[in-house]
Parts: sequence; structure tokens; C-alpha cells
Amino acid sequence: MNDTNIFYFRIADFAIRLQFSQSPYNSIELLPSFQPFRIDGLLEAPLLFSLTIDDQLRPVSKECREKIRNIETGNGKTTVDRLTDGGYQFILHDIQQRACCLLITNKDFSNCHCALTGNQDMRSFGLSNALMLVFAFASCHFHTLLIHASLVRQQDWGYAFIAQSGTGKSTHVSLWLRYLPNCDLMNDDNPIVRIIDNKAFIYGSPWSGKTPCYRNIRARLGAITHIHRASENYVESINGIAGFAALLPACSSMKWDHDIYSSICDTITRVVETVGMYNLYCRPDREAAMVCHARIHKKENAET
Repeated sequence: MNDTNIFYFRIADFAIRLQFSQSPYNSIELLPSFQPFRIDGLLEAPLLFSLTIDDQLRPVSKECREKIRNIETGNGKTTVDRLTDGGYQFILHDIQQRACCLLITNKDFSNCHCALTGNQDMRSFGLSNALMLVFAFASCHFHTLLIHASLVRQQDWGYAFIAQSGTGKSTHVSLWLRYLPNCDLMNDDNPIVRIIDNKAFIYGSPWSGKTPCYRNIRARLGAITHIHRASENYVESINGIAGFAALLPACSSMKWDHDIYSSICDTITRVVETVGMYNLYCRPDREAAMVCHARIHKKENAET
């Protein structure tokens, strides 16, 4: 394979490798959000996984796979089959239920192959979402979580806001950006949390939902706050089982895979033990940002 068809990226301090088989339809141009994460080679970062994009790939025979389920993703549907060798087959569909990507992985998601179909938008959607899926489950064994959250940074600390879709994560973060000093948006949909040397860090990622915020940056994780709509603005701290129960639904997971689910649960437990966890009951107004910030933000002399 021509080296010009091999690309490396560094995401949350992990390296990933993409290899494009010759095709008039597939190229690195399908992944504009990945450009800030591109690197020249492996350097010092460990290789997390390799993904080969080859439209000649075909589904695994039915005799060698077992249907697990169909998953509604919010922007489409994913069909999941487990292979007899322990790996997986995924078929990713877009919001119009069009099949965009066939993805086949080994058990630990370190070696993956995919085929893309459809027009350029479909291929871009399929490849980006396949990479998000592979990253989540390849990295989970290394104290890493891909979470559904909106993430704001202030003075080198990241503050992640989680909630059910439509509750107001992005709205609340926009209030921080508008009314609080020295704040910037790190990611608006899928930041990455890592535990490194018993400290929690949070990273921007190439996946950011409807808001194009693809930043190759990291910060210490200051707090995770679960947003609830309410008529008054107030904050309460949570920990232990309540903190675990709040964070688990925000994490990419596969409950039917014991090894993956155990790794994710172990990391969630460590995050809850390490990071401030809160419930924010709020209106979408300036006071909500002020009340929340006063309770959860790290002081200037906090541990770094």
C-alpha cells in the first residue's frame, strides 16, 4: 500500500492509524474534523488501534455471527453482531436509515476494517462514527471514557455538563461563555475523560455533534454536573452510587460485553472518587451560570 494512504492521528494522547485502500470515493477528505489531531507518525504515543478502509470488505457469513441488537443512536441506527472469534460486526445507518458503513473488529478493537457506501456525506458520516465507536471501546481498557457532554474550560480546568438530550447542556455552557470570564468551549458533544496517575483529565475530540468544535486540547477535569430543568437555580453535590448512576448513561458502553462493560464501570468508579460530581437544577438564565460556577469551580490555588 502506498504510504500516502496511511495517516496517523493523536486523540486524547492515543495514536490511531488509518489506511485507505485505493478508491475513487474514499480519502482523508472525508474527515475534516480530524485535521487538528493529525500527526506525522507514532512518535511517543502508543498505537491504540488501526482501521483499514476498504470497500471490498463483505459481511461475515451468518454462520459465524450472532445478532445482538439494533441500537438507536439519535442520529441513526447501528446493527450489532458478535462474531464467533469474539470480535464484532457493526452496520451503521444514518438518520434516513441508509446503510453507510460496514465495520468489522477484533475482540479488543485494536485491528478493524470497514467498507463505506453511498455519497460523500454518507461516507463521511459512516467513517467518523465508526472511528468514534472503535475509539470508545479500544480505549476503555486504559481508564478512558468517551462521554456525551458539553465541555467548557476556565483557567486550565474543564467542567463537563451531562443531561438527557434536549435538557440544555449546550445552553448552560453558552451561559458560562457569555457571562463568566476566561472561559472557552472545549467540545460540545463527545469529550474524552482519562484517569492518569490518579488524576482525571478531559480532552477535546474530533466528535462534537452539531457544534463544530474540534480542538486537540486537554485540561484537568474539575467537575461533572448533571443538569435538570427546574424553576429555581440550585446545586447539590452527589457521590458514590448516585454519582455512578448519573455518569453511566452518559458513557459509550456495551453492556452485553463483560470485559468492556467492566472496564467502563471501573473507570466510572475512579472518576466519581476523583472528581466533584453535582446535580444542577436550573433555568436557562445568567443566574444559573453564576450559581453553578460559585459551587463547582476550582479556586486559583487548587491542586494542579
